Amino acid sequence: MAKQPLFTQAPEKICILRLSAIGDVCNAIAMVQQIQRHYPSTEITWIVGKTEAQLVSVLPKVKTVVFDKKCGWRGVLAIWQQLKNQRFDALLNMQTALRASVLSLGIKAKYKIGFAKKRAREGQWLFTNRTINEPQNPHVLDGFLAFAQAIGVPPSPPRWDIPLTAADREYVRSLIDPSRKNLLICPCSSKAEKDWTVEGYVAVARYAAEQNINVILAGSPAPREVAMAAEIAQKSGIVLTNVVGKTSLLQLMALIDSVDLLISPDSGPAHMATTQGTPVIGLYAVHNPLRTAPYNNLANVVSVYEQNIQAQYGKPSAELPWATRAKGKDLMQQIQVQEVIAQMKGVLGIS
Repeated sequence: MAKQPLFTQAPEKICILRLSAIGDVCNAIAMVQQIQRHYPSTEITWIVGKTEAQLVSVLPKVKTVVFDKKCGWRGVLAIWQQLKNQRFDALLNMQTALRASVLSLGIKAKYKIGFAKKRAREGQWLFTNRTINEPQNPHVLDGFLAFAQAIGVPPSPPRWDIPLTAADREYVRSLIDPSRKNLLICPCSSKAEKDWTVEGYVAVARYAAEQNINVILAGSPAPREVAMAAEIAQKSGIVLTNVVGKTSLLQLMALIDSVDLLISPDSGPAHMATTQGTPVIGLYAVHNPLRTAPYNNLANVVSVYEQNIQAQYGKPSAELPWATRAKGKDLMQQIQVQEVIAQMKGVLGIS
């Protein structure tokens, strides 16, 4: 039986606990802003990771509390000290990692809300006194939106409002060619096993150039990303713009907002594109795209996940635990260039 909402009128103060990662924080922003639209008087405090705070800190009427996981216990104690005089009507613990659950111990709240059994991991249920209703859809964002519903916010389609400065948009202007379509490729994810191949990206970049599409590479300053982008640029033999490691997170958001299409593996930029309404082709093999792909572009995903799950477990993903991964370091190599180009043609209207 579905649980009834905890509030029938606006709570005074709530706390959001979602530390990482960039894509998950993008999804969580939709939930927070859904709460704000329904309960405009509610004071919202968000505990978030250091990198992800770049996105959260610009949100209107959200108090940002930054947690640096590199500080270990000192970081936990610092958060407890910072919030020791605060008492919340509800804590929305939207991260199942044990680190987040331990952090929640020092936060005073009448209700400590966590995931239901299907999605709760690492013993999160030991640290909460309420759980959300299990959503019918497997996507991470649907799980997040269930937190809003748990405190009395009626369901509605997710929307995002992430302010971008004139300076961020000015930086991007020189990268965009207004006379033709612009394709952004963010070639890397957080782990190498979720990255597509250099050869695949090279083929896609060359095809784009043949169609007179401006090609841009972007990503984080991680050495693996910088090296991969340099290799793509060198092997493609086309004129492209490579700004991997050269943008801030909000500059990257502005860039994503300005292009016609993003191609990316399972990564933060893919979800950043969703916040800006930019079409994205997500490339998936390790994680279930129905759970983790860009929310508004599930139809544009190129995935070999399900076929690998069937081969490895002998049953469809729908019959397996919610976060089941496909195993193997080279699964992304199974993604075919032709499938990616076919999606490009559809999204960009190329005959």
